[in-house]
Amino acid sequence: MIEWYKKVVFENYANFNGRARRKEYWMFFLANIIISFVLGFVAGLISPSLGLIANVYSLAVLVPSIAVAIRRMHDVGKSGWFVLIPIYNLILACTEGDRGANAYGPDPKNEFDEVNEIGKAEL
Repeated sequence: MIEWYKKVVFENYANFNGRARRKEYWMFFLANIIISFVLGFVAGLISPSLGLIANVYSLAVLVPSIAVAIRRMHDVGKSGWFVLIPIYNLILACTEGDRGANAYGPDPKNEFDEVNEIGKAEL
């Protein structure tokens, strides 16, 4: 779970291009919820004025959260603007991505695209 979180936050901080698998999206979402809850709980126990720490964390992961959501929409073949449609975006986030390449890039599940291209003539 931490590897997926680090991949989204550190490697793809503001990457709005490409595609994100369901696992990448939901593992980031789960890790983000856990970290937010722990920060809020600990800050509330120590001192209510430390709630600023949880707010700073939320602002720090706002851009990666939007980026991974947009890449998730790209995986199902939809524009990133579908993130703004309340219930439909949840349905799309739970839907399996398009097999093979689509308009937004290669299939993130298929790590061996080159193998499938062997023996095909180039035009």
